[in-house]
Amino acid sequence: MPSFFTHDLDFYDYQLCHAGYCVACLAVGQYETASFIRRFLRHPVFDTQSKRRGTMVRVSHTGMKVWRIHAASEEEIKWAIL
Repeated sequence: MPSFFTHDLDFYDYQLCHAGYCVACLAVGQYETASFIRRFLRHPVFDTQSKRRGTMVRVSHTGMKVWRIHAASEEEIKWAIL
């Protein structure tokens, strides 16, 4: 199951949710991309393919906003303080 990462925030649309993939829209600077992709993939909510399946995620410095397939509302997940 693929996970697609993009800086194009136009992809962040709940209508694009599909059970076959995950789309992560990165609202971070271009030089921060790799570290935020790793941070996203290591987060306990998204650390396996099955947990990412059917999600549309907006990743930013403050946390993540998530649409899940067939969800009625958007979910907000904060980054854990280390």
